[in-house]
Amino acid sequence: MERDWTHSVDKKAILKTRAKALAQEQKDREALEESIELVEFLLAYERYGVETCYVREVYPLKELTPLPCTPPFVLGIINVRGRIVSVIDIKKFFDLPDKGLTDLNKVIVLHDSEMEFGVLADVVLGVRSVLVKEIQPSLPTLTGIREQYLKGVTAERLVILDAERLLSDNKMVVHEEAAS
Repeated sequence: MERDWTHSVDKKAILKTRAKALAQEQKDREALEESIELVEFLLAYERYGVETCYVREVYPLKELTPLPCTPPFVLGIINVRGRIVSVIDIKKFFDLPDKGLTDLNKVIVLHDSEMEFGVLADVVLGVRSVLVKEIQPSLPTLTGIREQYLKGVTAERLVILDAERLLSDNKMVVHEEAAS
């Protein structure tokens, strides 16, 4: 009987060692498969994503103050806890079909070291990870969206926007003055 107990302890130790080795292999595999984390949202019934490292926060659109002498894609400004943030409608910037605003509209505040502005979203779906190897080049069937602002598209037709390029684009900076 003592021999059977010792034998079962050895089995447990072996199984525990195997489990640790398998867990380590899984972590190594996941590390090799690079992924990016995205905030996923809807625009004109299409799914878009932007990397979370460029997202300061998601804010409900409550009061929007329109600005005169701005391009049509600049909706106005909002106050986000004491910070004045301009709000961009990228549906207009990308020439997408204009769907009406709903009570569910959110502003995704994008930022980097040089620029900060909000992007209007119809609905924010959540945060998800996408493997970099699953991102395909832009599809030619995506109408209106300028290719230079896209990182790519996933197999599920999630369009990944290049937030770094949007934030650094001079077209987002308005230098117009009202005529006196």
